[in-house]
Amino acid sequence: MIAAHADVVGSLLRPPELRAAQAAFADGKLDAGGLRAAEDRAVDAAIALQEAAGLPVVTDGEQRRVSFQSAVPEALDGFAGLGLDAYVWGEWRGEGGELRIARPVDLAVVGKLRRRRWFVADEFDYLRARTGRVAKVALPSPSLFDGYWMPDRSRAAYATADAFLADLVDLYREEVAELARRGARYVQIDAPHYPLLLEPRWRDFYTRGDGDAGRWLDRALALDDAVMAGAPEIAFAVHVCRGNQSSRWLAEGDLEPLAPALFRGTRAQRLLLEYDSPRAGSFAALRHLPDDKMAILGLVTTKSGRRETTVELAARVAEAARLVARERLGLSPQCGFATSVRGNALTAEDQRAKLELVARAAAEIWPG
Repeated sequence: MIAAHADVVGSLLRPPELRAAQAAFADGKLDAGGLRAAEDRAVDAAIALQEAAGLPVVTDGEQRRVSFQSAVPEALDGFAGLGLDAYVWGEWRGEGGELRIARPVDLAVVGKLRRRRWFVADEFDYLRARTGRVAKVALPSPSLFDGYWMPDRSRAAYATADAFLADLVDLYREEVAELARRGARYVQIDAPHYPLLLEPRWRDFYTRGDGDAGRWLDRALALDDAVMAGAPEIAFAVHVCRGNQSSRWLAEGDLEPLAPALFRGTRAQRLLLEYDSPRAGSFAALRHLPDDKMAILGLVTTKSGRRETTVELAARVAEAARLVARERLGLSPQCGFATSVRGNALTAEDQRAKLELVARAAAEIWPG
């Protein structure tokens, strides 16, 4: 098990130089080698930022990804309608107002899945070679792609959504085995869609209108567990939130209704949980946390530049410790700083200060 009390979710803001290189590549003004060099520099800077902040766990900031979830479908043949909107569609809420992005009409699995490249194994290689800290890599939960199976467009390739997801999980298991072979010891499964089940419109979307969130969640967790099952040498985490795009969110609500199944039904040893605002609810769900798991509390917001304090964070950890032993708690940002290339409405300096705060507060709350 990874015992670190300070953690990060994954994505970091993309620097302007990388955004410029991506735009130049899209316009045909920069070749693939030039783009890769710009990505490498951005990853190097992301690693340096996290190490300087004092974090024991580092990621590559997902600098090479369009979105936290894009690494999977873009590595496979079989999908149509991919592009930024495929990963950011929805009715987003936030202090900056509502943001509506339509789901691409042609987004679907339309052919048998075939691997063209590894999802994240090459990203991991680059990260691991450049840090002595715990190198974490994140994969989107396979059930996040359940909605890609569209009856009118997908049946020619897969008769059912279950058949599609079974093939996808097989590819995930190959990926995890490759990560283990290359030395990965900490992998995060991103499942921001699980708390969306708290809201009727999203529950209907994922359950295809039958409203049985419990059955759907059990099935989704079984897929996650199948991915984790073949790599006992890897410590796994599951991250859940309520959506994170341009400082906005998709859902609100306390995790309590989902916690018995979610906390007890996953093989993951660490649960990274969003708790940065009242819309995430209370700590009551923590009473369902099994004794063999850690809860990493996402108390530092990535939605704005608001500067939390160590006193504030220590008080909230103390509140959570009424339900879970302090040693089984940790601290992190509530989500990534840029779950897509668009990023959230805060500055690079805000991001640096928040990462430093996570490391500093964790060292004070859990000394030694």
